[in-house]
Amino acid sequence: MGATSPALALGDIARASAGAGCGEGWPNGRGASILRPMPIALPVLNARLALAVPAPHPAVSDSLASPPLSSSRDPHAEAPADPAHATPAELGDWRWQLRHRLSSKQEIAALLPLTPDEDAALDAAPGLFRVGITPYYFSLIDRAHPHCPVRMQVIPRTRELLHEEGDLVDPLGEDAHSPATGIFHRYPDRCLLLAIDRCAIYCRHCNRRRLVGQEESPISRAALAGAIDYIRRTPAIRDVLISGGDPLTLSTDRLEEIIAAVRAISHVEIIRIGTRVPVVLPMRIDDALCTMLRRYHPLFINTHFNHPKELTPAARTACERLADAGIPLGNQTVLLRGVNSSTRVMRRLFTELLKIRVRPYYLFQGDVAAGTSHLRTSVETGIEIMQNLRGWISGLAIPHLVIDTPNGMGKVSIGPDYVVRRAADKWTLRNYEGHLVDYPQPTDQDPTCPYDEVYFGDRA
Repeated sequence: MGATSPALALGDIARASAGAGCGEGWPNGRGASILRPMPIALPVLNARLALAVPAPHPAVSDSLASPPLSSSRDPHAEAPADPAHATPAELGDWRWQLRHRLSSKQEIAALLPLTPDEDAALDAAPGLFRVGITPYYFSLIDRAHPHCPVRMQVIPRTRELLHEEGDLVDPLGEDAHSPATGIFHRYPDRCLLLAIDRCAIYCRHCNRRRLVGQEESPISRAALAGAIDYIRRTPAIRDVLISGGDPLTLSTDRLEEIIAAVRAISHVEIIRIGTRVPVVLPMRIDDALCTMLRRYHPLFINTHFNHPKELTPAARTACERLADAGIPLGNQTVLLRGVNSSTRVMRRLFTELLKIRVRPYYLFQGDVAAGTSHLRTSVETGIEIMQNLRGWISGLAIPHLVIDTPNGMGKVSIGPDYVVRRAADKWTLRNYEGHLVDYPQPTDQDPTCPYDEVYFGDRA
């Protein structure tokens, strides 16, 4: 799908939005009568934003770094434009989207009737937690419903000001496993490389808000060089996850510098990128980016869809472009109370992801990040959802339900217990329909593989 043509009639855009078939409730035009008068009706605006997909922008040099994203707006900086007055070319330009993020109460309230709770939280936000929403992702918000799943992920609530017992500023203990600036090395053979501390949007459930929730400033080249040198000096590392922030908000040239430096390390076998860009800034996934990424296989990307409402035509196209570049795609969903904490939402999300060649990978219980407890569910809720998925949808659509344990103790897989009884001669199991069945144990149980000594030699 190409970028929306400037000559496309508004009626055609509206019809395209109505027939997009991209999941429940998208695009939602119910807020058209609530917004202040605009020359373009809200359903059309939503369609223009959500149908915008990457197009070449030869006038902008990709050697430039990604746009500066300040936490307090510079009076001389370009003010956020009303998306209703943007051209299709601007809406399809990822740099324009970043430059015009909505980040203040004034900007958001001009386009969205706020609840008293949201109003108070946005008053408290400066100096406490970042707010930033691309016009594209903002267009997916249901203006008429305060519990819209997109809205709840980006508009703060006053509960963010409350820290419950057990909440942690560094919930995963990453700082304790940081042997070099920009490196988190928790597991023996893999590490996380923090390439940037900026994101395209700021999620209310962010577990790394201590890093990305303050003043935005790019990580220095010297710090990144030190991080890559640590990887080079640590031969046990075979898998590097490039994360942040969001590394795909870097320019393609700058991102390639980092990927190429990691790929040049002989003992690094796999490179992964963690990004939410296909969800919140899909026009960033352009031909230049895909062409660059495919030079560095084996390379994997994990993205972060939380609700089927986010699976717009533009988001689907972005994922398909990456898949066409030979990049295996996984998805990491966070279980969020009131956002996606129902079986039917998860079933729709995971089965729709498979259609665009994105494999559901992890379903995370919410981390104990300070200010996010109102979005966490009970462990029992996650297990019940998995119980209602396993067996009822394809195994390809079933992610691992995990708790990333506090204080850096690592991921622990959890889920329904299908074992009823264990015995030396048989196990009794419960299938997904609740029926009991016996599995007999074999007489011979020695698991030794004699050929291992031949195949592995001295590399046991």
